[in-house]
Amino acid sequence: MKIVSVVGARPQFIKLSSLSKELRKKHREFVVHTGQHYDYELSRVFFSELSIPKPAYNLGIGSDEHGSQTGRMLRGIEEVLLFEKPDLALVYGDTNSTLAGALAAAKLDIPVAHVEAGLRSFVKSMPEEINRVLTDHVSSLLFCPTPTSVKNLKKEGITRGVHLVGDVMYDSMKENLAVAEKKSRIIKKLGLRKNEFYLITVHRAENTDDRSNLKKITRIVASLDRTTVFPIHPRTRKRLSELGFLNQILSRDNLLLIDPVSYLDMLLLEKNARCVLTDSGGVQKEAFWLKTPCLTLREETEWVETLGDGDNRLVGLDAGDVTKAVDSLDELTLGGSILRKGRDGEKFTRAGADARISQIILRFRKERC
Repeated sequence: MKIVSVVGARPQFIKLSSLSKELRKKHREFVVHTGQHYDYELSRVFFSELSIPKPAYNLGIGSDEHGSQTGRMLRGIEEVLLFEKPDLALVYGDTNSTLAGALAAAKLDIPVAHVEAGLRSFVKSMPEEINRVLTDHVSSLLFCPTPTSVKNLKKEGITRGVHLVGDVMYDSMKENLAVAEKKSRIIKKLGLRKNEFYLITVHRAENTDDRSNLKKITRIVASLDRTTVFPIHPRTRKRLSELGFLNQILSRDNLLLIDPVSYLDMLLLEKNARCVLTDSGGVQKEAFWLKTPCLTLREETEWVETLGDGDNRLVGLDAGDVTKAVDSLDELTLGGSILRKGRDGEKFTRAGADARISQIILRFRKERC
């Protein structure tokens, strides 16, 4: 099949990296990059570092309000689809690029395949929730990473074209972790020691665009008692500066506020951290697979399989709750290793998701012919 993969943000580049290699063994694939993430460390470096095929089209959309950004993406993607006439549009995750790619294809009667289908936070005010729900309802192929995501779709009356394939990010992480341990110098560069620093990431709109929530995050950062590495998202830095919170963070002696890092560097930071604090779904999963305790700065998560046994805890944005959760890490520490009670990331995923997706697409083509 002639397949267009529509991407635009860091997590999508990671998912694309391993899946694209598999697709190109049996299909003709080309990549459309919407330009949703335009910062070098959030975009181009991932393509070079992960050996992702150079995008055939880069729409250069950049940052904007949700409606305007999605509309501009729709127009640009539609022009590409009309010219290229692909047999299938592949979209990933839950960003505005996901929704724009799905809608543009569906309106042109091009089948849509959704990687990471069926995830739900059940918070309708989240832009990501809107994107993923609408995308699922226009998709012909729904590639689910977890049994829970299959159940979510069934509750919404979606059963046709649903496939439990596992998580493509798991394949990518396994493939790139060994590379990261050989090539990345981030731990030495920052002067860090294993299990002696915290890693924090914040990027979701409900946290960065809300003054009250961002102030709470500032308090959380100030409450942490160890060296804290904070690879700061451009939008988060901008908002902290606009609201006058950036100087409060910079005044903290043991905070390492750094620019966004590459995927390989991020994997090593996650693996060596004593604890990860994040509002990112992808980082939650990676921490789980790397057996690093995670505190999720939200009240809910789409990745419910990561919860339990202290693997991932929902702590919200109360600095006191975060402090208690951080302090309780000592109860899980023995001989410098975090006790995991035998938990294994493969309980909610399986290796080989890329190959399964490629085979399903091949069968889909045969059924349509």
